[in-house]
Amino acid sequence: MLVLIAKITLVVSILGIAVILIRRIPELAALPVETKKAKEPGEDLFVKFKNRVISLKLFKSFSFEIFLQKILSKIRIWTLKIENITAHWLLKLRERAKKKMDVENDQYWQELKDSTSRKNKKTPR
Repeated sequence: MLVLIAKITLVVSILGIAVILIRRIPELAALPVETKKAKEPGEDLFVKFKNRVISLKLFKSFSFEIFLQKILSKIRIWTLKIENITAHWLLKLRERAKKKMDVENDQYWQELKDSTSRKNKKTPR
């Protein structure tokens, strides 16, 4: 039901837009064509600043692609360094966990030996 209402609304809206455009086409055709681009107040200032920056000696040989390559290379190096550091941390954590497990297992077997030796001492053969 909602889909049907949405479709009807869409068709009626498109027809309304078409009627408005058909009524206004003669008025739109009668409007004069402007060849000059409307300037914004700060546009001249921005263009002058841009031209001055480009005219500097430093930016005459500037290549955006080389700049982008350098930035991406540095980001790649940083990510590799960070990955290396996290790998070392993970290795240390795994070693600590393994040592903990070894110590716990050693104590378990020692306790088991002690408990069996006590039982053997209590019961004569």
